Amino acid sequence: MRIIGGARRGLKLADVGEGDAAAHLRPTSDRVREAIFNLLINAHGNPVAGARVLDLFAGTGALGLESLSRGASEATFVDDGAKALALIRANVAKMRAEGETQVLRQDVRRLGPNPGGGYGLVFLDPPYGKGLGETALAAALKGGWLASGAMVVWEEGSAPPVPEGFALTDQRKYGDTIVTLLKAPE
Repeated sequence: MRIIGGARRGLKLADVGEGDAAAHLRPTSDRVREAIFNLLINAHGNPVAGARVLDLFAGTGALGLESLSRGASEATFVDDGAKALALIRANVAKMRAEGETQVLRQDVRRLGPNPGGGYGLVFLDPPYGKGLGETALAAALKGGWLASGAMVVWEEGSAPPVPEGFALTDQRKYGDTIVTLLKAPE
């Protein structure tokens, strides 16, 4: 696993192999990550540049770190798994991005109120097929974690239902991953 593009292109991230079933880690492949960023940058007005990024079910932190490499201003990673948090911290250190990142150990489905401003770009990569994405997105919206009109990039094994108030912007299939782009309510 590596950073695909931007200022830190080629940086090798901490290895988790094919994932850690016990820790529910299923890292986004380099190919899918590259496709997501090509889609965002080339077809959706580049919401990455200067963005405050929220990486929910962050796992290894690769999506948020890729955003920083491509010009995002900051990234907040949220996960509640000890192995995931250790990987995120190791990857943040490898990228030397401690000053641009925040790592929160929290259940994504129970975010509570956001102590800061909303995030304009949100990555949502829950364990597939468990309905956790819907719950997490509702908690993020209710807690003020999403900026008005935020772009949400949601990875699932099948097309998720579009939550009330959100607009479907795009949807693509990459192998066994469906990437859904949503626009948050304004």
